[in-house]
Parts: sequence; C-alpha cells; structure tokens
Amino acid sequence: MKINFRHMKLWEKDSKTLQNVMDFTIGNDKDYDVLLAPYDIIGSMAHAIMLGETGIMEKSESKAIIKVLSEYYPIVRKTAFKLNEDEEDIHSHLENYLVNKLGETGKKIHTGRSRNDQVMVSLQLFMKYELQEISQNAGNLAASILVRAKELKDVLLPGYTHTQVAMPSSVALWLGAYAESLANDLQFALGAMKNINQNPLGSAAGFGSSVPINRELTRDLLNFADLQVSAVSTQLNRGKLEMQMASGMASVASTLSRLASDMIFYMGQDLKFISFPDELTTGSSIMPHKKNPDVLELIRGHCNLILQIPASLNSLYTNLISGYHRDFQLCKQVLIPGINQLMQCLEMMQLMVNNMRVREEILFDEKYKYIFSVEEVNRKVTNGTSFRDAYREIAREIKENAYISSGDTEYTHTGSIGNPGLSQISEKLQEALQPFDLTSPDNLMNELRDFYNTLK
Repeated sequence: MKINFRHMKLWEKDSKTLQNVMDFTIGNDKDYDVLLAPYDIIGSMAHAIMLGETGIMEKSESKAIIKVLSEYYPIVRKTAFKLNEDEEDIHSHLENYLVNKLGETGKKIHTGRSRNDQVMVSLQLFMKYELQEISQNAGNLAASILVRAKELKDVLLPGYTHTQVAMPSSVALWLGAYAESLANDLQFALGAMKNINQNPLGSAAGFGSSVPINRELTRDLLNFADLQVSAVSTQLNRGKLEMQMASGMASVASTLSRLASDMIFYMGQDLKFISFPDELTTGSSIMPHKKNPDVLELIRGHCNLILQIPASLNSLYTNLISGYHRDFQLCKQVLIPGINQLMQCLEMMQLMVNNMRVREEILFDEKYKYIFSVEEVNRKVTNGTSFRDAYREIAREIKENAYISSGDTEYTHTGSIGNPGLSQISEKLQEALQPFDLTSPDNLMNELRDFYNTLK
C-alpha cells in the first residue's frame, strides 16, 4: 500500500537535480528498501529514545515519534507496502511521514545522524536477522539429514575417489558428513554475525557528530552485541560486512551444491542408489522414460552462482578510499537476491532429503567385489603381515583374478561405517546454532515502543 503525503529528499535544497540523474542514481534501490523499512523504523525509534534521554529532544517529542513509528511498523511489514514514485528511499519516506504526522517534531528525527549511519543500522539489522534465518534453515536441514542418516544407518554405499569405486561407505556416513559440513558452515557464518552485530548508529556521515549523542544507549536499545567504535571504521565496513555475510552464505551454498551433485550421481540409471517420488522430478518432452533431477540441478546452479557473490562485493569496495561512496548502494542488489535464492535452495533441499528413497543391498552387485580389498589388506595386517606386504599380496590376487572377499567390515573408530558419530555431529550442530538465537524484529520493536512504559 502507498501512503501519500508531501515528499522531499533528505538532502534537498533550493536547486533541482535532473530527473534522468535521479533515475540513474536511485536505480532499483527502492525495491530493496522496502525490505529495510521495518529495520529503519526500529533504528529510528532507538534514535528518538536516545535523543529524548540525552535531552537533545523533549521526551514528549520522543514519545510522540515512537508512537507514530510503532503504529506505522505493521503497515510497512505488509507485502503490499511500496514507496511512492517520487520518493528516493525508505529513509526519506519515513522522515516525510513523521513530518506529515507531527510537523516540527518530525523534522527533529535526523538530529545527530546522517543518512549514512541510518542506512547502515537498517542494513546491519536486516543482515543480522537474515543471517539468523539462513542459519536456522541450514540447521533444520542438517537436523533432517541426521534423522535420515539414523533411519538408514545399516545401508552400505560404495565410496568414491577420483569418481572411481574406492572403499565401503554407508548412507549414515555420507549423510552425516553433510550435516557436519553444515554445522561447520554455521561456525564460519558466526564470524560474519559477530562483525555485523555491532552498532554503527551515531557515526553520522563517517566522522561522528558534534551533537552530544549516546551511542552506547542505542547499542543497547537495538540489541547490538558491540559498538563499531571509530566513526571512520563504520564506513570502512560498508561492502565488507556484506561480503562477509555473503561468504557465510557461500559456505552453506557450497555444501548444498555438492550434496545436490551426489544425489544427481546416485539417482542415475547406472547406479540407482537413491530415487525420488515422481512428483519431485520432471520429464522429457521426447523421452517418456526420463525422470530428471531438475530441482537438484537448479539447487546446484543457484548455489554455484551464490559462490560468486563475495567476489562481486569485494570488487565494489576493494580500491575505494576511506569514507562514504555511492558505490555502496549497489551492494544491496548483489546480496539480497542471493539471500532469497539460498533460502529457496535450503527449503527445496529439505524437501528432497525428506523424500529420498534408498536402495538396500547395493554392494551385493558384482561390480563392487573389489571394494573390500582394503579390508582384506587390514585383515592380513592384524594377523601379523606388514602393511606393504599385505597390500602387494592382495594386489597380486586381484591381478590374477584370485581375489575373494568376505564382504565384512570391522570399522569401530569415530567417524567410520561402524561408528558414524551422528550424536557428536548433532551436538556440534546445536553448538553452532546457539549464538544465532536472537530476539525477533517484532519483539525488538515492541521493547522500543514500551520503553517509557517500563521505566521505573
């Protein structure tokens, strides 16, 4: 929905900028700013409280701003919310809205801040909660993978090196590896979260403000874990924080891509290790027998494109001098579509994992008769033969077609067929997820709305 009122740009003076210049500099930024609207309201509410608490603004004015913004919050959360055609961004929209509602009081909201730190606090809140959702979805997928691993723990698979049959593996070992990889991805993403979870508000245009603001208060009000201390460093973090988040996303995406490739390989007619219900596959326009893994191929394709996002973001900021540059605006159109794609890929991979069927007794096939050769080598070793001699004896038997295998396995160590360590992987996953348990944006807004009501 559109809210109509007088529109002016935050930097507008007496002269007018050419329309084609405005169109070029705004680009499609407004489409992404709609996503930032709830976070810009939250940041502005915290800023208004701080202005009231420091005496820069009357508390009655602060309360009036908080009331108007809290009432507008559910409107901007609706999917139908859009900016007006002649508005530059969400930041101008909200200030214009406050001026329209509160007159002179609304004009005071920008005291002690710049659009630069206003953008950054909105972006960092957005990224923090998006990274939390990605992590939770990745954790849910890993948990589902572990459930399937436990269900199929006794099913053996061939393991491959160089895409050649190598040694015995198992479904539990295979799936457990991907659950653990996702847990490790989350630990990697946590580094990005720690950097994103720092308050930039109050750095203004990148050099601070002569208005006696309280940055520590807005840090606490916005539930940031730390403060971006130097006003200059906040601008040095533009682009870099987006790149770090994208790197965490790319780590998850790389795991999904490889799992998708495994599944595509395993479901081929030559192997038939796994299969999926017809409704999760597609057909051919000419070959009636085909069941194509289009979902898995698109997961792989999207995730491989996500792997390029960190490099794209790095190229935007890597050679810029310190301070703000309009180049940073382009970060949103690189990062945000990747977030949406990764969310979809996690959702679709969960669907595939939950509905995957596994063929049992795979290793009974004659073509896997040599897969237990290492077992025979190790059996001779445990009976006193040196490893090198045992290796050569088994190699000679294979060459002379005299090799016979019992088909038995005797793995006992953690992380092997006999002990895939699924419980340890589950513990690692829970540990990786714990730091991402954040207060929701809605709850944070409610806390800010009720700030003066809860004061003793």
